Order: sequence, then structure tokens, then C-alpha cells
Amino acid sequence: MDDLRSFASPDTAEGGLDRRSFVKVITMAAAAVGLNASAAARVAEAAAAGVKPSVIWLHFQECTGCTESLLRTSHPDIAKLILDLVSLDYHETLMAASGNQAEDALHAAMKANEGKYICVVEGAIPTRDDGIYCMIGGKTALQLVEEVADKAAAVIAIGSCASWGGIPSADPNPTGATGAPTVLKDKAVVTLPGCPANPYIFLGTALQFVALGTLPALDDKGRPMFAYGRTIHEHCPRRAHFDAGRFVQQFGDEGHRQGWCLYKTGCKGPATHASCSTLQFGETVDAWPIGLGHPCFGCTEQKVAFRVPLHDTVEIDRPTPPDTYPPIEASQGKVGAVATGLTGLVVGGALGAGYRFAKKLSAENEGDPPPPPDDKEVTS
Repeated sequence: MDDLRSFASPDTAEGGLDRRSFVKVITMAAAAVGLNASAAARVAEAAAAGVKPSVIWLHFQECTGCTESLLRTSHPDIAKLILDLVSLDYHETLMAASGNQAEDALHAAMKANEGKYICVVEGAIPTRDDGIYCMIGGKTALQLVEEVADKAAAVIAIGSCASWGGIPSADPNPTGATGAPTVLKDKAVVTLPGCPANPYIFLGTALQFVALGTLPALDDKGRPMFAYGRTIHEHCPRRAHFDAGRFVQQFGDEGHRQGWCLYKTGCKGPATHASCSTLQFGETVDAWPIGLGHPCFGCTEQKVAFRVPLHDTVEIDRPTPPDTYPPIEASQGKVGAVATGLTGLVVGGALGAGYRFAKKLSAENEGDPPPPPDDKEVTS
């Protein structure tokens, strides 16, 4: 991989990106995850200067879906991502080495970048029976994650499995599968739940940490607010149908064909914090469940995904406008007798003045002299 990386220098036009294109790619990647123009420029500056995060990517109980999602990025594509934007020093799926060579690469990366590298965890970690249900290189996942995370500058749990256990932790959870935050109790862990997680959320988090020395603002579950600060329901493209009371009753009905709200078919959008509708997968419009006509599954939420039956509805515990708009026909108060009388005088005076003005205008148009002014009429 070192030989490949040498051809991907930001100063190189052959085999890699020229500096201008490189900076453009970095800026686009930073902007895609919500960094402002100033922060994006600083990230691009640092990256162009050769500041790249060393990444050690661990795999445990998972389907490799988050890595597969990473492979399908196109702005930047996977080659630019792993060669120009980050230094992917250990990744069991993407690296050519295996066996002892892979183990040597892991230890070399940890030693060379001690206290500086980013540890990415993909997959749940089994804890029952001393973690024997997942072993790599003679070590359990539990031992491996503790060893690698201990010398990392930051730990990122990508996907729901790594964030809180995901599908391996579904009842009855025979292996005691759990997420990285539960195991690494003395280490701050950034969680990027999703099944799979959007790779641009990872890229933005990693670039910000390396270039700016900070992590994004996080919620109480360790999730970046820029991606998990709102529920799907709050920015769903079908929200207008929800507010208008237009719901799909069953798959294939008229409402379903017209794109109505999927809430009654079990959509978990009101309880799911994610940015799927605004940060598309694979840069493809509607490449997410609701965009394809299926209810949101709630894959980012530990209390929803793989626990609440697929077609059961969830409570809307945080209604937002236009749920809270006042009714169109507001209640009317009573009008007193005095107010009615005053209103009559005003209206009568206005009608009288209007009548005299119309009469005067008519006389002028016909060439007749205008009527004499009334002593009560105000003239200029």
C-alpha cells in the first residue's frame, strides 16, 4: 500500500490528483458533512500539506455493510479516499496482506502513529464467555479493541453494530454482543450508527479531527449533531402528506403510488435521528428506504431497530411545525354594543364620503361643474 500511496501525492498529476483538484475534492467532502466555508478551507489546507489521518479499521460481528458503503463513494471515490484523504494502514477487507503480514502491518501502524491514529470499529463486540465468539489472530474482539483503542487519538464506531450492538445484539443476544462505547468505558467514542452508516459522515468527522484538532458537536449518545441532530420526520420529503393527513394504508394502494406518508405502515421516522433524506447514499437521489417507498426501519436507534416490529407505528414524541400551527379558523370573541355602535358610525361616514367622491368624479367626467363643497367636507 505504501508503493501505491507514493503515486497519490497532492503535487502529482500522474497517478494521483493535482493540487487544485485535490483541494477541490477535500473542500467538497468537508462541505458535504456540514462544515462551513472557513472550516472546509482549513481542512483542505491541512490535507494538501500532507496531513492525513492514519486509520486502523477493525472488523468484528458485522456484515461489512459499512465498508461496502465506503467502497461506493464517488465524491471522492474510494481510491482518492484511501490514498489521498486518509492513510488506511489496516483494514482486513481492503488490504492485500493476510495472516502474519496483516498482523505485522497492524502493529507497525500502531507503533508509528501511537497517540495519533484513528481507531475505527465496525461490528459489535461479543462479551459473553470472555468474548470467544469472535477471534482474530488468536485474540478476542474484546482484547483487540481494548489494545488498539488504548493508543488511539480518537475512536469512531461506524454503523449500528459498533455503536450499540445492532442486529448481533437482538434478543436473546446469545453472544452478549454490544457496542464499542460499552466496552471502552474510559474512552470517548464517536458513534456513527446506521445500517449501514453514510461514509461521508465518517469522512467529515475524521477530516475535522485531524485538520482542526476537534470533533464535531456530539449528542448524549456520542453522535455528531450535524448528521443526527434531527429526526427523519423533521426533514422527510413526504412530510407534507403527513401534515395533510394523507397516509399509505397498505403497500401498492393509490396513496403508495402517489408517494403519500408511510407512517401508518410502520415508518419509524418520527423516532429516528439520521440524515438519510439530506445526505444521499452513493450520491443517488432517493437511495434510502423512504425514497424507495418503504418505511424507515429506525436503524440508528437502539430502542427501535431489531426490537420494534417492522410495521408497528411509533409515538411522535417531539412534534415540530407545522404540527403545532394554530387552526385555520381561529375562535372568535364577542363584540360589545358600544363597539358595534362606533363601528357603525365609522362605516357610515366612510360610505357617505365614498358616495360624494363618486358623484364629484362622475360630474367632472361629463363636463358639468362639480357640486358645491359640503361645509363638513375637508378640502385642501
